[in-house]
Formats: sequence, structure tokens, C-alpha cells
Amino acid sequence: MTELILNRQHYTRLIAEEVPRAVNYLWIATADLKDLHVAQGKRFIPFLGVLAGLVSKGVYVRLMHAKEPGPRFRSDFDKYPELLHSDLFERVLCPRLHTKAVIIDGLKAYLGSANLTGAGIGAKNDKRRNFEAGILTDDPNIVQPLLEELDLLWIGQHCGDCQRRSVCPDPIA
Repeated sequence: MTELILNRQHYTRLIAEEVPRAVNYLWIATADLKDLHVAQGKRFIPFLGVLAGLVSKGVYVRLMHAKEPGPRFRSDFDKYPELLHSDLFERVLCPRLHTKAVIIDGLKAYLGSANLTGAGIGAKNDKRRNFEAGILTDDPNIVQPLLEELDLLWIGQHCGDCQRRSVCPDPIA
């Protein structure tokens, strides 16, 4: 299955349907990271609450992003002890990261244009959303190499040769 994901489908298909199905691990890569909210019943909660719920169920979550998130994100982050104190949640910052990808249990992957923001992927009004495009696939010829590349980024494989190291706030390696 390889499926085109457009605009609001980033929220309905990827964030609302697929991400909560993670059983073993969820890896997310994004350039921009903001205070994204998602529907839970009749109210909206920070997407961090979804991640905290997954961590509580034993799902390992990796979050990679290119810059420090804003103050609202940090304030929401502090409300989830699962994210603050669990070895199942890890976060790294790489200023060169521009990839927007989600890997679910090594079986499915999203690859596209949407950042992890309300306008990019969240439950915003259609008139306030970005125009985004991506694919969701279970094709191992796409999932596996993407997983391997994100893992190399995660362990800092590229840090030694990075010419932005002098401006990196927290080098991985």
C-alpha cells in the first residue's frame, strides 16, 4: 500500500488514525515543531498527550527536530511526566534536519512536506492550514532505507563532518 496524503489528510489519516496504532516504536522527524493540538473526544489536547499515552503503553518514541520549539510547546511538554522521566521518550535537535517523516513500528512510513505544527499537520480549520503533500506507505523498499537514514541521524553519524557544528546548540555526537 502506498497512499497519497494531501492537506487535511495529514491530520485525519496520519495523526488521528496511524500514529495511535504504534505498538513498539514511533519515530518522528520534523524541521519545525510547534504546539500541535489534536481532537480527543469532544476536546482538543496537545499532540504531546498522544505521545505520552503511547509511552505509557510501552511504545518507544523518538522525536527529532531542527530547532527549539516555542514556549507553548515547552509549557505543554512539562505537563507530561511520561515524556520527562521515561527512557521510552527521547528527543534530539539537529539544525540541518529538514526531513519530515514518521515511522510506525518499522512497518509504515510517512514522508512528505508537513512539519509537526498545527498549520502543517494539525486539526486546524481548512482555511488556516498549509497546503501539504506526502505519502504513507508500507513498502519495505521505502520504509527500511528511511528508517536506516533516520537512525544514522539519530546516532549522530553526520555530526563529525557537519559544517554547522559551531552553531549546533546540542551536538548529538
